[in-house]
Amino acid sequence: MFKRTILLFALILSGISIQAHQDLMKWEQRAQNVEIIRDQWGIPHIYGKTDADAVFGMIYAQCEDDFNRVEVNYINAMGRMAEVEGISQLYTDFRMKLYIDEEVVKKEYENSPIWLKELMDAWADGINFFLHTHPEVKPKLLTKFEPWMALTFSEGSIGGDIETISVNQLKSFYDKDFYANLILKERDWNEEPKGSNGFAISPKLSKSGNALLLINPHTSFYFRPEVHMVSEEGLNAYGAVTWGQFFIYQGFNEYNGWMHTSSKADAIDHFALTVEKRNGQYHYKFGNEWRPITEKTIHLKYKEGDKILDRELTAFYSHHGPIIREEDGKWVAISLMVEREKALTQSYTRTKTKNHQEFKATMDLKTNSSNNTVYADKDGNIVYYHGNFIPKRDPQFDWRNVVDGSNPNTDWKGLHDVEEMIFIENPKNGWIQNCNSTPFTAAGPYSPKKSDYPAYMAWDLENARGLNAVRVLTGQKDFTLETLIESAYEPTLMAFKPMIPALIEAFDNLPADDPRKFKLLDPMGVLASWDLKTGISSVGTSLAVFWGSQLMADARSLERSWDAYIFDFLTHETSGIMKIEAFEKAVNKLTEDFGSWNTPWGEINRFQRVTNEIQGKFYDDLPSLPIGYNSSLWGSLAAYGSCSYPNTKKWYGNVGNSFVAVVEFGEKVKAKSLLAGGQSGNPFSPHFVDQAERYAAGEFKEVHYYREDVMRNARIQYRPGNRN
Repeated sequence: MFKRTILLFALILSGISIQAHQDLMKWEQRAQNVEIIRDQWGIPHIYGKTDADAVFGMIYAQCEDDFNRVEVNYINAMGRMAEVEGISQLYTDFRMKLYIDEEVVKKEYENSPIWLKELMDAWADGINFFLHTHPEVKPKLLTKFEPWMALTFSEGSIGGDIETISVNQLKSFYDKDFYANLILKERDWNEEPKGSNGFAISPKLSKSGNALLLINPHTSFYFRPEVHMVSEEGLNAYGAVTWGQFFIYQGFNEYNGWMHTSSKADAIDHFALTVEKRNGQYHYKFGNEWRPITEKTIHLKYKEGDKILDRELTAFYSHHGPIIREEDGKWVAISLMVEREKALTQSYTRTKTKNHQEFKATMDLKTNSSNNTVYADKDGNIVYYHGNFIPKRDPQFDWRNVVDGSNPNTDWKGLHDVEEMIFIENPKNGWIQNCNSTPFTAAGPYSPKKSDYPAYMAWDLENARGLNAVRVLTGQKDFTLETLIESAYEPTLMAFKPMIPALIEAFDNLPADDPRKFKLLDPMGVLASWDLKTGISSVGTSLAVFWGSQLMADARSLERSWDAYIFDFLTHETSGIMKIEAFEKAVNKLTEDFGSWNTPWGEINRFQRVTNEIQGKFYDDLPSLPIGYNSSLWGSLAAYGSCSYPNTKKWYGNVGNSFVAVVEFGEKVKAKSLLAGGQSGNPFSPHFVDQAERYAAGEFKEVHYYREDVMRNARIQYRPGNRN
């Protein structure tokens, strides 16, 4: 008792609280149950006695690699970015806080199952122990993480449902006169990344007789690192994790693998409301009644100079959801999925499933709202789920547009069961593909039929990647991991297949005395003989991409129906003169920027990583690597979204193929993977760009999945807080 009193007195004198001391003892005790082994690529392999131990070590390792990205994801998720970046983020924060109420989320944490609370506790402990052991790391805002925070970011997509809400429209509705001239940056949904690719190959088409899976998300570079987490409670998952989350988002275990692609299965609706003020309170019409609008005060903080200022806004809610804008005299409410605890449960438990029946049980939670799923397993199953959260609706309404929220018939009527959604299991053709394209070609001739489903189940259109995926998979057999990689990197740009003949025809139709006949003759000849394949040495690629980009820009003023295949539209609805003028501009631009139109694609399209800022910076006078891949827009299966910057002529990639893996599910799982750049966010780390040359060449590395393989390739082995 005397010794304890002396200890407590010493702690008080040193400025360390009793709670802080107890926390530190808890963290250090947890760390003794965790082992981190980093291989030759810096990939962390986390071993824990329990799942919670593995979570503790996994998030600790993430913080070692890039604490900045971990912290920023949660600053965003909790609606606190304006405290760091100022007024420009105030309404993005407001948008988040329409759904994230700290007190509500804390109650959700308290009411979560014990096993999930243990994981959230370990997650917070792992980050806080990292900060304790790395005092040189200075957080932007979050100096202490609490377990409930894990619920604010429970699904790992790059663009969540909430991002469909316009921040400019929110400001106009709720706060029009504050900073009246402020124009906020919206997400451009037409820019890269344009989604992801997933291929599943059945045993009958593989050389080994085992199912194969391609995991090929297209994200902004460095959005997800590569992680392996193992516990003595049956966890052994490998793959990509969105910074700060504690579950493998796209990956595999010994039994199965899962790949998510962005979906246009309809999970969001907008409802127009007739609103009147009655007895000093807003009401909205619903059927024959007037319902009160719920009002909620939302507290915001934002940085201005060296000060943190406060602002309060009153948000309005109907039973459909929050009001997000005014349109034609109506208030518009939005309905979308808000199931944080269920979403986190689904995201984590899928990583421990052992067969399709167990995996399907996680899908029955129906919270993977913005994604499709391509699946393969050790039993030889290949499966496709189109969407996961799809409300039941009256099909007489046009669900692509705003519906009448005063009509009770527009109310959601529960959710569709998984069996009612678009679902493919073990198709006879032996392969499944999804490239954010229509599900009605996902299995070739054995695909679902569009007429069998309500229109709102799949607004997805065909795209150039989908066309190419069907082309390269059809008729193939004896797949191996290597030939699956070849298929995933097949370089044909299908978008130009209808477009270039139309351009050549327009050129041929020019009058003989048109000066462009001579000026464009040589570049037109190169384009006419181009094989449609993107590559480092290809001049045809350069001409096609510059021309296609210019033609798309020139065609923006033309009316196009929502369901028109964009490249048929550009082929048939732009005039011959538009095509020629766009080609001339492209030739001029290439000449102006690179000295000649006769410039190979690899001299234009480059990979460079010189900074770890989330918005990358690029410099023509610093070293870079040539990249042969191309934008997913044009049909490049290996996606590489690049552009020039105000200070550059060359184009630098920042989105597309980032983490990519191929997996074979046999007696033992085999896999190969690749990361853009490298695992670490530290520019001084050997793992900042150690995979860059492999990335440029499409040369995959072996995945070390089993303990003996990990140990053979180990470079450092340590416990959290004790890295030497």
